[in-house]
Amino acid sequence: MMIVAVALILGVLFGGFILIPRGSKSGQTEVCSNASDNKASKIYSKADVSLHNKRTDCWIIIKDKVYDVTSYVEEHPGGDAILTHAGDDSTEGFFGPQHATRVFDMIDDFYIGNLEQ
Repeated sequence: MMIVAVALILGVLFGGFILIPRGSKSGQTEVCSNASDNKASKIYSKADVSLHNKRTDCWIIIKDKVYDVTSYVEEHPGGDAILTHAGDDSTEGFFGPQHATRVFDMIDDFYIGNLEQ
């Protein structure tokens, strides 16, 4: 019974952590926009992306867009799961049931370019 109570409390705390939006840095106004539309698109090949496959240098591909998520690896609530497809296509994992809808807004912050077709 004690284990169930502890698991429930941890679940609520963990859920709150995921659902509470990150605050903007002081002095910055948060603007809702699609970051991928505002940045000049650089084109990367799969070979380029595959070189960035470490905890300290982690790029992923989601729907033919390239994201540098290196700064997020340590914050990732799923732990090292984010590294499963480091340097490769993470589309399937990204759209999995484990992600809250908030992740779809966050990903634009890490956009660096498009995948070469």
